[in-house]
Amino acid sequence: MSIRKEIEHDPRHALIEKMDDVRVGMLGVEGSSQHMQPMTHFTDWDTNTLYFITSSDTDLVRAVGLGGRAHYCIVGKDQDFHACLAGTLEQVEDQAKLDELWSPVAGAWFEKGREDPKVTLLRLTLADASVWGSTESSLRFGFEIARANMDEDHLPDVGVHKTFRFAA
Repeated sequence: MSIRKEIEHDPRHALIEKMDDVRVGMLGVEGSSQHMQPMTHFTDWDTNTLYFITSSDTDLVRAVGLGGRAHYCIVGKDQDFHACLAGTLEQVEDQAKLDELWSPVAGAWFEKGREDPKVTLLRLTLADASVWGSTESSLRFGFEIARANMDEDHLPDVGVHKTFRFAA
């Protein structure tokens, strides 16, 4: 099934599938005036939560403070899928979750590995998401663009967009 049809049928399921394939997205805190930054996500779809491991001395952690609304955006490997997820981002003290998520890759970013006092766990509790899926066919894309240029009443139909809320 094409990504376009997956999104039309079940946008949440399409998002879950794509996020399993894409390991990095861009995370930013709303209203912080800071640029979004690349982060690796860890998903917990049973609770509609994303986790991130970072350092306490980053601009991102300072921007989060006690919590705030944040956005996390991803692009599929084939660039036919885009998503922006939003919710409440907060710093959490959950050593069991941190142990569960820890890996040698995470450890490479910290001078003292898992025992580094700067290791910080962020939790994004998802509220809503927007997903876009575009046509996988370059022929269809070209046809739609050509048609739109020849017919001023026609807008190119090259994808689908769905927005949905996560259950509380």
